[in-house]
Amino acid sequence: MNRKNDHIKYALEQDEKQNDFDRIRFVHRAIPKISINDVSLKTTICGRAIDVPIYINAMTGGSDKAKQINEKLAIIADHFQIPIATGSMSIALKEPDQIETFTIIRKNNPNGIVMANLGADKSEADAKRAIEMLDADIMQIHLNAIQEIIMPEGERDFTSWYDNLKAIIQEVSVPVIVKEVGFGMSRYTISGLKTIGVNTIDISGRGGTNFAIIENKRRDEKMDFFNSWGLSTVESLLEASTVRDVEILASGGIRNAMDVVKALALGANAVGLSSFFLKLVTNNTIEVAIEKTQQLINDIKSIMTVLGISLIKNLKRTEIIVDESIYNFIKQRKIDDSVLLYR
Repeated sequence: MNRKNDHIKYALEQDEKQNDFDRIRFVHRAIPKISINDVSLKTTICGRAIDVPIYINAMTGGSDKAKQINEKLAIIADHFQIPIATGSMSIALKEPDQIETFTIIRKNNPNGIVMANLGADKSEADAKRAIEMLDADIMQIHLNAIQEIIMPEGERDFTSWYDNLKAIIQEVSVPVIVKEVGFGMSRYTISGLKTIGVNTIDISGRGGTNFAIIENKRRDEKMDFFNSWGLSTVESLLEASTVRDVEILASGGIRNAMDVVKALALGANAVGLSSFFLKLVTNNTIEVAIEKTQQLINDIKSIMTVLGISLIKNLKRTEIIVDESIYNFIKQRKIDDSVLLYR
């Protein structure tokens, strides 16, 4: 439980900073030609229709403090009917007295889309237990090799991960999302996951909550060389654009509505926010948190309006200007920029 509370503490200490979303911008349309009432925010996750293109991404569970946070997050999810993922449920598999710190989400969000969450080291039997605990609609499997390597009590053997993922996809009764935890994904990883039957991937790039920094704070002998490791969310979305027929979700460093719309324009079906919601429920009453969430949704609509885009799917055809570093990444990685990107 101390580790879970440490994660909350150090995540809250991390300040918003610049990331690669600041290196791209939209081409302005002086006459958008639409009304804000024309804008629809509807999209899908794992074939499930959702009314707004955001979800509350995996965060916490496994302590009394985590239970209080999950209760508030679930109330927000229920109010707006946005999907919500639990933090890793590994502790609930080992310690039955911690199960309620996760099931509080379903209790306060009885009809919403709830995602159970486990690491790729877990078996299909573990995944089934997690799904049953929450009556989960989706199984989210996280990839956190960097975090595990740095974590003093972490795993050091990753040889079973692909086989575990294959078994979980084949055996569980709900859709499976595979996600990173903030270090991004290359086209190699995305293509590899596709070959074993993964249809939905959350690329979760660098730029937001940094678990290398968090775990290094828990170590006596630091591994600071991992603190800047990984592909950013923007770079991961560009990598994902080279792989067809995979539903891409984006998370990692999503600070506001502009970041949400940029991620959607770069190919995401929906966008996950963790730090945004963690700070929201920690620093505000639930009433204020609901107001600020509504403002986020309103802001997404406003940005789409001035872009003259009424549907999420059409954001992918929006003109984008990128700075030199992103432009160089596109060229070095041989990514097609003929449709999406303008220097």
